[in-house]
Amino acid sequence: MSLHTYREDGDGLPLVLLHGFPLDHRMWDDVARQLPAGRPVHAVDLPGTPGNASDLPEPALEASADLVAAAMRAAGVERAVVAGLSMGGYVALALVERHPDLVAALALVDTKSTADAPEARANRLRIAAEAEESGSVDPVRPMVSSLLGESTRSSRPEVADEVMAWIDQQEPAGIAWSQRAMAARPDRSEVLHAFGGPVVVVVGDEDTVTPVEAAEHLVATSEQARLVVVPRAGHLSSVEEPAAVAAALADLAQAADATSDEG
Repeated sequence: MSLHTYREDGDGLPLVLLHGFPLDHRMWDDVARQLPAGRPVHAVDLPGTPGNASDLPEPALEASADLVAAAMRAAGVERAVVAGLSMGGYVALALVERHPDLVAALALVDTKSTADAPEARANRLRIAAEAEESGSVDPVRPMVSSLLGESTRSSRPEVADEVMAWIDQQEPAGIAWSQRAMAARPDRSEVLHAFGGPVVVVVGDEDTVTPVEAAEHLVATSEQARLVVVPRAGHLSSVEEPAAVAAALADLAQAADATSDEG
């Protein structure tokens, strides 16, 4: 696994972007384009994505975090601002827990720190089995309607078409792996509470998957966290309203640079 580099140049701390499920790094493309110059910007295609869906370890987000850490170090990134959306947020918290030296600041975007409830866990395992048995991505295609907010679905159907195209290009084995890995994740609220760097929590105001209440829980968990609610966005705020997400990440990165300079 390697980093996908949007920008190599810059004196600020690098920004590393971790994508949600069932997508890949392309969900960050518009955000990356709108980030101000001055720092390197990378994204990671997590285990299970096309090109990363063979020879997978046992399903665990800890394995994802370790592979992200290895990819960062291989690229010479020793400390970074890490942003994760949804599943990417789960991996970001696992990275903080297992490789705290790599994470200078944390952006948790449309995600949560808690584990799945039993019903949600069972649903993940059901979808994993269906994807594996059918050899198709059909079990996750209906997710498009829940990933995008009502404003996007009603006024910009082309966004739904793009997200569906990304889903259709995923690997059934990778979908199964990711679902099982997420089902097995623990509550990492204490990891967030103990993290000492700057934190921004970003959430679409139309997110029904990890709604504003989940974001408020994250902010209450971290003394450093700042909440940014993105209007007219659902669970994929980086795709639906990339300018607002880019602005939140830029502010976080500036705060991380200042903290790093003080250190």
